[in-house]
Amino acid sequence: MPIITRGFRGHRSGDDERLPPGQYLTHDFPVLSTGPTPLIPPEEWSFTVTTETGVRHEWSWTDLMTLPAEEVTVDLHCVTRWSKLDTAWRGVSLDVLLEDVETVADYALVHSHGGYTTNLPLEDLLDGQAWVAFEYDGDALTSEHGGPARLLVPHLYLWKSAKWVRGIDLLLEDDPGFWEQLGYHEYGDPWREQRYQGD
Repeated sequence: MPIITRGFRGHRSGDDERLPPGQYLTHDFPVLSTGPTPLIPPEEWSFTVTTETGVRHEWSWTDLMTLPAEEVTVDLHCVTRWSKLDTAWRGVSLDVLLEDVETVADYALVHSHGGYTTNLPLEDLLDGQAWVAFEYDGDALTSEHGGPARLLVPHLYLWKSAKWVRGIDLLLEDDPGFWEQLGYHEYGDPWREQRYQGD
């Protein structure tokens, strides 16, 4: 009788190795929102970073379009357990936007049109880890997926990549956002299955 370790499911290979625990692969791009989809014309869009001392840095849509943009291909992982691989985006790195912002903050609270917020450590927005994205798969980002611009933080669960982003407050202390106040994990690492408080 062969000896098999309980729970062994064999070796993962190919795309399976890119799926965090508990996730399944989808080729669709599901749309999940907490409320109505805001419709913001690009000419009315702006993005503001407010430091812990109240200093504001603001970019209009025209300003954003003049900044150096990057094309990035990343995997997305939703807390509802779907993952979508090799998604193609274009956007401005938060490194560019925060380059001239003087701060000693450790945390960020992201604000969206419609009232949504989410929190994360400031370091998770830096070093090529996050973008204000305005194109998906070669086209302008649609409203249903957060257009005209959304935050993209692909190494965390997708609720941290706030749709319809309009600004970030830099904070000295962490301040829970919308889902975090309702019991979702403060950080949201897909590889550690940090879906809910206590995970």
